[in-house]
Amino acid sequence: MDWLSTLINGLLLGGLYALFGLGLALVFGVMRVVNLAHGEFIVLGAYAGFFLVGWFSAVPVWAMLIPVVLIGYAFGWLLQATLLNRAVRSGNVLTPLMLTFGLSVLLRNGMVELFGADSRAVDAGALGSASMELFGLSVGVYPVLMLLLALALFASLQWVLQHTEFGRTVRATADFPDVVRLMGVKPERVFCQVMGLAAAFAMGAGYLLAQRTLFTPFSGVERMLVAFEVVIIGGLGSFWGAVAGGLVLGVAQLFGQRFDSNAGSLYAHLLFLVTLMLRPKGLAGGRA
Repeated sequence: MDWLSTLINGLLLGGLYALFGLGLALVFGVMRVVNLAHGEFIVLGAYAGFFLVGWFSAVPVWAMLIPVVLIGYAFGWLLQATLLNRAVRSGNVLTPLMLTFGLSVLLRNGMVELFGADSRAVDAGALGSASMELFGLSVGVYPVLMLLLALALFASLQWVLQHTEFGRTVRATADFPDVVRLMGVKPERVFCQVMGLAAAFAMGAGYLLAQRTLFTPFSGVERMLVAFEVVIIGGLGSFWGAVAGGLVLGVAQLFGQRFDSNAGSLYAHLLFLVTLMLRPKGLAGGRA
């Protein structure tokens, strides 16, 4: 039963990890850009939720996910429109990479200046301490809801990209950005929408994480590493691959900690290394 408990908790943790990688996979799949500031987006979501919960204490904690996501979309859209589109237009793959690296440093130090370096967390309230029976084990309700939310978001995004006009526009822009201009589509505007969605997913995931563990302005580096590993293990640009990558990474981390309590995330990182050696294209090996 202890091993089964570890497996279940690893899958629940993996659902949150999958959310970390969703926005990163989306941006890479459409713009072929690795956003090195993605981890800071996650931490920004945690801080946004922390202050919103404090300011509007009468509103249920779970409901604050909605304004955090909306703030994330607006932030990502404006960032892409003002900075990143210029870097993407340059045609040099290093330009957006270096720009997002500089942005990550700026955001990290800006958060230290504004919020300090103290650890913080969001109290999830009664929902955070609620439990349920699953296979004879007591499992937290909130982690289960986060896993279900992750699966629902992945399924919804996949459906939107495959079956809507917006999705067809995004896929066409990803494959033929010059051709879609002839059809009256501005790739820059599509990129703004995509970055808005990616930032919304990242900040939403950060808010959910803040209800499970402590965070500081420096937490973005670790979150970025997790998101990057999720995307690589799953397969670059593949959404369902990111789900699989997150679940595998979460299980590997908790099983590794069970074998060695001092290991931390060591075994999850080793899994990432083994995946790169044996299957460089990841579990899915393609784009969504």
